[in-house]
Amino acid sequence: MTLADYFMVIAVLCIWSLLLVNVVLIIAGYFYYIQCEKEAIPEIKGEEPFVTIMVPAHNEGKVITQTVEALLDFDYPHDRYEIIVINDNSSDNSAELLGNLQRKNPGRNLMIINTDSVTGGKGKSNALNLGFAQSKGELIAIYDADNTPERKALRYLVGEITNDDSLGAVIGKFRTRNRDVNLLTRFINIETLSFQWMAQAGRWKLFKLCTIPGTNFIMRRHIVESIGGWDVKAIAEDTEISFRIYMMGYRIKFQPQAVTWEQEPQTVKVWFKQRTRWAKGNIYVIVKNARLLFHPSAKRIRFDILYFLSIYFLLLTSLITSDILLILNALGYVHTTIAGFSTFLWLLAITLFVVGTYVTLTTEKGEMNLSNLWIILLMYVSYCQMWMVVAAYGLYNYFKDLIFSREVKWYKTERY
Repeated sequence: MTLADYFMVIAVLCIWSLLLVNVVLIIAGYFYYIQCEKEAIPEIKGEEPFVTIMVPAHNEGKVITQTVEALLDFDYPHDRYEIIVINDNSSDNSAELLGNLQRKNPGRNLMIINTDSVTGGKGKSNALNLGFAQSKGELIAIYDADNTPERKALRYLVGEITNDDSLGAVIGKFRTRNRDVNLLTRFINIETLSFQWMAQAGRWKLFKLCTIPGTNFIMRRHIVESIGGWDVKAIAEDTEISFRIYMMGYRIKFQPQAVTWEQEPQTVKVWFKQRTRWAKGNIYVIVKNARLLFHPSAKRIRFDILYFLSIYFLLLTSLITSDILLILNALGYVHTTIAGFSTFLWLLAITLFVVGTYVTLTTEKGEMNLSNLWIILLMYVSYCQMWMVVAAYGLYNYFKDLIFSREVKWYKTERY
């Protein structure tokens, strides 16, 4: 075997190991979805606990009215929850729109916090800390400014967390509101259902682990107080706070029937900026928590640490290595005797990807159709390759910020 062969074998083994892990998560997640359809969501016992809903918002005039109206319409006693919108150093008409909502809804617990460049403008974590300082709820729920949650979403989240003291947080599911706009939003819709929510369902079923998604979740107030709020250096504040909840001995549960609908990027430029921020933020959390691999009290969450390390470092490196070797072999610059076998494994991986992804869509009404089958196939050769670029660029920017001690900036996704 040549040196190129050894590199190819290692890369292929790494890729297939992670692919098989994903298949196991899909199978487990599928069974969890079936289980959730059969089981009733726990009812809230006694009087409903008081809930604070926080919405961080920066220049969200295009979507903020619809979001707040949806939150005001929750199937939950109106005197048992408050809404705090942190209008974070906005330069658009958000303040005016939010003021109109307050006037239209007198007597409702709707608080608006308007910040400027001194008190705000420092990212989502800082905005959440400002809102939390004014909050009164024993439970804290978070929604992004582009969300329209279904009426029962909050009740489902509260029902789960109040019936299980081992839960530090409960997360619901977000769906793509603008999925039919173009090919990119259809890719995102499938990615969300298959690689975010099915993986969350599988991890909960197998390990009783989930990661907070940043929106449509609820957590206990005393947890936020104990950990000192949100880490202002973390642009993936949802993943970061998840690990701190784990280390307190709590679990985070996924309840797929608590649904919110959100707007996703409609252009590659906006998508690339958003996903690069996610990648860089998750890498920060991975590096921050990598030491927990050897921490005795972190035994329950080692899978999650290894899972994220593998995705952002091992998988990325293996994919790039195998692609480069196949290209160099085709051009005649290197010689690998297993190029043909690698091609066979690559085709088999595509088949597994398409079948596994399509199976996940069977859990959602209206998603199991022939057009989505072709979308998934096209997604493998285009969208998934774009993810590699995003992950690599996020890794590059993380180390660049680290080396030059640059202040981490939070990019707000453009709305439509």
